[in-house]
Amino acid sequence: MNHDKPRREEEEQSSFFPWLLIVALLLPLIVMLLIPAGLYVAFGLWVAMLIIAVAFWLFLKGQAATVAALEEPEVRMLYPEEQTEVVRDIMRVRLATEEAGVQIYRGHLLEDPARAYEKLKTAVADRFIPLLQQDERLGASILLMPRALEDAADRPIRMWKHWLLFALTLGTTTWVGAAYQGVNVLESPLAFTAGLPYSLALITILGVHEMGHYFAAKRHGMKVTPPYFIPVPFALGTFGAFIQMRSPPEHRKALFDVAVAGPLAGLVIAIPALLAGLRTSEAVAAPDGFIGSFFTSSFLLTLLAKFSLGDIVQDNTLLRLSPMAFAGWLGLLITALNLLPIGQLDGGHTARAMFGHRTGTLISTIAMWTLLLLAIFVWPALMIWALIVFIIARRGTPPLNDLTPVSPGRRLLGFVTFGILAMILLPFPHGLWQTLQNALFAN
Repeated sequence: MNHDKPRREEEEQSSFFPWLLIVALLLPLIVMLLIPAGLYVAFGLWVAMLIIAVAFWLFLKGQAATVAALEEPEVRMLYPEEQTEVVRDIMRVRLATEEAGVQIYRGHLLEDPARAYEKLKTAVADRFIPLLQQDERLGASILLMPRALEDAADRPIRMWKHWLLFALTLGTTTWVGAAYQGVNVLESPLAFTAGLPYSLALITILGVHEMGHYFAAKRHGMKVTPPYFIPVPFALGTFGAFIQMRSPPEHRKALFDVAVAGPLAGLVIAIPALLAGLRTSEAVAAPDGFIGSFFTSSFLLTLLAKFSLGDIVQDNTLLRLSPMAFAGWLGLLITALNLLPIGQLDGGHTARAMFGHRTGTLISTIAMWTLLLLAIFVWPALMIWALIVFIIARRGTPPLNDLTPVSPGRRLLGFVTFGILAMILLPFPHGLWQTLQNALFAN
């Protein structure tokens, strides 16, 4: 019986999905060029709901495939003479099985996880990919995956796909940026430059964010693709960007470094873009009876606005953001959403690397349901993001050595990163506003 045929068919189907996504993203752009301008909003909402429906269908399809795979497990006990010798040297084995060609050992480690993993990797690296994981009942588990299962990591990277998506995203964000300035590029093609400040700032923020992940992954010897940009001809002009990890991180240190590198790199561009853009933004008087301020919606935004604009920023101040300032503010928002400690988001990986599998999973579950409840009862605008997170931000591939903790320095950096998340999302306390005014501008 040929067991490789179903696997090849599955790989062909999975390779079809990126093309389906590209077509789904290009079709709205083509149609929007042909329909009257008055139908843009209704069409955009319809497309957004269609994309969510397709994503949910793919999620259910993946769940069904997982259930089908679990219905016919190929599990057998490994006799002592079949067990890999090095495993018995580093573990007191209580249970040894083989499932679909993967050897799984459960028991208590006889030495430090870091040394145990290095011994394991040295002894079996030519035949197996070793994983050292936590086991809820017996302490630890060792998985030995045959090297033949790593084929996906060696697929060639087709750079033309990345450049095509980048060019399309540059076009859609320029289109949206020009529209934000009141320019219809179809009517005035040469006026497309009005959209470039927004487009270039946002793409730079997204690109630097993903390249932070990319270079951190390369530094740890992981196989990774360049960024995929996602163009859409409405809303912000893009659904962001992502890189594809083709090999797992070797340890929690690598997982942590890759996770935090993206948001911190993106902030290096987003904060200066926001500061520069605020200087070219226009302050406007709030209408009578208006309570609140754009600036006090975020603690970090308040501090940056004070630094950039000085005493122009007053209580109840409204601001008409320049395109660059708007892109910078979106950069902060995108960073905050990515830092939520949920599943495969950057914050989810960071929490898992800092606290381990059990605590990281608990944090992820609490954060995910909190996001959904906030979207339902407090801020309905979060619903689309909450649904996307609920569908795609599931548990990712664990590091090969998931038992060795990160260093104290990395834990401190992790807390600082989550502190930045809180500063972006939490509003500036109203009682501190006048205190800040008096402290900075007493003269």
